[in-house]
Amino acid sequence: MTSQCPSPHLHLVDGTETPPASVEPHVVLSGVTKDFDTPDEKTARKTRMQALGPVDLTLRKGEFFSVVGPSGCGKSTLLEVIAGLAAPSAGTVQFEGRPVSGVPDGVGVVFQEDASFPWLTVRENIGFGLRMAGVDGVEVARRVGYALGFMGLRDFANAYPAQLSGGMRQRMCIARTLVIAPRLILLDEPFGALDQQTRMLMGDELLRLWRETSATVLLITHALDEAAVLSDRVGVMSSRPGRFIDIIETGWERDRSSQSVTTPHFGEITARLWETLRTESLKAMQADERLGNAGEMTRPRVHGR
Repeated sequence: MTSQCPSPHLHLVDGTETPPASVEPHVVLSGVTKDFDTPDEKTARKTRMQALGPVDLTLRKGEFFSVVGPSGCGKSTLLEVIAGLAAPSAGTVQFEGRPVSGVPDGVGVVFQEDASFPWLTVRENIGFGLRMAGVDGVEVARRVGYALGFMGLRDFANAYPAQLSGGMRQRMCIARTLVIAPRLILLDEPFGALDQQTRMLMGDELLRLWRETSATVLLITHALDEAAVLSDRVGVMSSRPGRFIDIIETGWERDRSSQSVTTPHFGEITARLWETLRTESLKAMQADERLGNAGEMTRPRVHGR
């Protein structure tokens, strides 16, 4: 294990210290599936495709849980179901003991796409959600001011998104989510558009925020190294319809950083992830090839002159 210097315990909003992850269930999925209607090129009718499940999963309160899996296995669909952005076709989702129907209070979501408002400054972007929620102006200023300092954006408070680097824009989007003090943070490939070095540094920032808040974190990622170094547990999903086929306890100390990539234990985690994921990724590629070949057979031929 690497040894990092501990940072001061701060809470984004009220300054309370953060307890370590417990075994207390925070999110519980039971028998969750998600189906979609897809058009059939032959008949012009819609056919039912199962994209996800069945999924049984419990997120522990305060833990950092990452999800990896082949492209198209339903990782983002899983996040949308947990967030209340999409209803499951079957099964149940509970957050803090209550059924999820619509986005629950206390849930923050960060997507890969740049969700900033280009006509607003960094300060205004971060405070947008608070203002829409009717939070008092003095309180908005307090929370936004703290977030600007915490995320290293104070010097850019009056800049516009177009004037920021990709990493700084994503910091702004994360700060906008965190000022609402979510108890559950859902991140869908938040660093996917960044270069590898910036991804590693942003991962350290994310760990720092996780340690210093009471939030449970669910991260969707394609990067095995990112999942391995950031997480308490990593769930590996199968090819479509996605379900969990392996859940790995990483065993990292809470005070960890990207320096962990230099340890043999990091290599052991990534090797196990890839061992499981390689087979599922091959299955997904072969399924895509079959679909592509079927599409070629049904597509009308165009003869050249």
